[in-house]
Amino acid sequence: MTNHFGDVTKHSKMMIIFGANTAVANPIGFKHLLQAKDRNNAKLVVVDPVFTKTAVHADEYVRIRPGTDIALVYGMLHLIFKNGWEDKELIKTRTYGVEEIKAEAAKWTPEVVEDVTGVPAAQLEKITRMLATIKPATLFWALGITQHSVGSSNTRILAILQLVLGNIGKPGAGTNIIRGHDNVQGATDMGCLADTLPAYYGLDDNAWNHFSNVWNVEREYLNSRFYSKEWMHEKGFSLAKWWQGVLHEEKTYSNSPIRVLWVQGTGITSMAHTVKIQEALKKLDMIVIAEPFVNEVAVLADRPDGIYIIPASTQFETEGYVTATNRAMQWRSQVVKPIYESKEDQEIMFAFAKKFGFYKEYTRGMKMELKDHKLVQTRDDSDDNFVWPDDATREMSNGLLSIGLRGISAERLRKHQQNWEHFDPDTQRGLGGEVKGEYYGLPWPCWDKQHPGTSIMWNTDIPYEEGGMGFRNRFGLEHDGHSQLADDSFTPKGCKVKGGYPQITKENIEKVFNIKLSDKEKELMGASWSTDISGIILEKCREKSACCLGNARARMKVWEFADPIPLHREPIHSPRWDLVKKYPTWGDQEKNFRVESKFISEQQKTDWSKEFPTIISSMRLVNLSGAGMLERTSKYLAAITPEMFANVHPELALKYGINDGDMMWIHSPQGTKIKVKCVHNHSVTPDRICLPYNFAGIMQGVDLSYNYPEGTKPYTIGESSNTVTNYGFDINTQISEFNAGLCRLEKA
Repeated sequence: MTNHFGDVTKHSKMMIIFGANTAVANPIGFKHLLQAKDRNNAKLVVVDPVFTKTAVHADEYVRIRPGTDIALVYGMLHLIFKNGWEDKELIKTRTYGVEEIKAEAAKWTPEVVEDVTGVPAAQLEKITRMLATIKPATLFWALGITQHSVGSSNTRILAILQLVLGNIGKPGAGTNIIRGHDNVQGATDMGCLADTLPAYYGLDDNAWNHFSNVWNVEREYLNSRFYSKEWMHEKGFSLAKWWQGVLHEEKTYSNSPIRVLWVQGTGITSMAHTVKIQEALKKLDMIVIAEPFVNEVAVLADRPDGIYIIPASTQFETEGYVTATNRAMQWRSQVVKPIYESKEDQEIMFAFAKKFGFYKEYTRGMKMELKDHKLVQTRDDSDDNFVWPDDATREMSNGLLSIGLRGISAERLRKHQQNWEHFDPDTQRGLGGEVKGEYYGLPWPCWDKQHPGTSIMWNTDIPYEEGGMGFRNRFGLEHDGHSQLADDSFTPKGCKVKGGYPQITKENIEKVFNIKLSDKEKELMGASWSTDISGIILEKCREKSACCLGNARARMKVWEFADPIPLHREPIHSPRWDLVKKYPTWGDQEKNFRVESKFISEQQKTDWSKEFPTIISSMRLVNLSGAGMLERTSKYLAAITPEMFANVHPELALKYGINDGDMMWIHSPQGTKIKVKCVHNHSVTPDRICLPYNFAGIMQGVDLSYNYPEGTKPYTIGESSNTVTNYGFDINTQISEFNAGLCRLEKA
């Protein structure tokens, strides 16, 4: 999220939401969009296959066929270039690859777009004119954009759209990703991913060496934790296809099958391919669940033994910070001590580390302090000589430099929590007292202890010391003979380095900053700003009012990706066989996240739409969250939606003889099925259905209630929509294609 909700309230005059039902999934955030309409007379466009509760508030609702967002945006770009609405100065001085984008956009006339997306040409022209001529304009998106086989391309094309229009790095503009939970950003920041270390460090030797220093453990010790050193540099199994590491049905690159599953802090039934998950759960040697409530993975497993449930405390029984969608870190105080035998998450992990003999290495990073530009261990390795969560926060500050956490501390974040009344709710800037000039929650990057945090990313209209920065230089100095640095005519406000410059390293800092380092500074300094634990590079950056990221060009062309520029590719299971031939998906992927993934072979195996003619999309319910594991244990929340259902247009339902309120079967191309109530609803068109993913406890018509431990069954159970999620994964992230599949309806 480049900006934040308060910024939208204060500045935005034009808003487009792609694939997000914000009124339901993030109602507090949606309040800010409604305030922008009231205060700024801002216009709201909602692009969604379903007429949602968010679309009710739109000035223009755009009904799109799922999986065709790239085609729609190229149609918008076609009109923008045709009418000269692009930001020519920004494109010329601060971007790379626009010519390839222009060439692709030229193919997407309004008529072609209408055929592919279902969006009328006149409406395309209307919303494009609105976005291009009403400033500032902001974009929002959520799972309706990311959960596709082209999800990563979807996010890229939206960022490109804003770059072309110059809606980046400005109040009221930006690209804003709406999270459905309060610490999704924080979880990814901390490395809860299969392909990175914490703070998005890669898996190369430089990254491992960095964390060896941060944690004060020998590199050889880290090596010893792996079957072989080579595996340190390989992605793990992704959350989307972890079950393949158990079943080995497709080609799998692993030394041995997964035998134990530990579940903590996630609803497994919110993952795709529930049948495959169940098969894997039955085959595992052991399942451990550390949750406040019974995670329904235990119920889904449908096995008599080998399952252990550890009672974890809730967020009200612990202390620390969560990272919100705008990168701000919100401190949470402990309300009560953990009740009964439950334990805080870290206590469970500490006990695990002690049991398996790595507790001192696991906790040593919390005993490291920065003194005279060096990390030194200030306390011995005895069990409990650290303070949680203060020392854990300092460990992050010491090492998570790649996202700019050097400036955070428990003390600063607590101070923000204790001074809420001194922050402007729109700008989120401190107005007085101890927090004057700081942004609430120190949204990263927060480069040093004097830095206020970064409210709006890529803002070059304010100095570095106030949260300003240019585009990051990450991928070399040139490509195909074109410089990747900003034009020499462009200098961010206050920066003492004129024109474009590269990211700062030990090797180039003297030349870029025109300074001379002392021998001592050279000795202490790390190789790059992201691995310079000493902080000397950041000190020099402050002196020059120059961001360590560099001042570069935002690249619209990513030459390392399967598609260097985003291209429309039909969903793996498309309702348009004619378009599958014209816009095929990628070739099958031999190895990614340790497994192969099928693309073209699955897509073109047959015309899936003949047997499965109906599009299927997922949705959230405002009273439930994720898998509904927690909320369905409340009789009041459960009573709002007491059973699993699907919204079906009356015309479609009656075609199969299914009346409003009848039970029906939904069949998928993978041979799976679910039995749910049919609700006649005009929010969907006759070619598609929509159903929530918040239920569990019934599997392909089989009631699994008997698997709930006594007293733990929720007030409502139901089929999981993910039982019929179609096969399909993003080529870069391997996120499942939840939102562009096919199905067949049948009266039960």
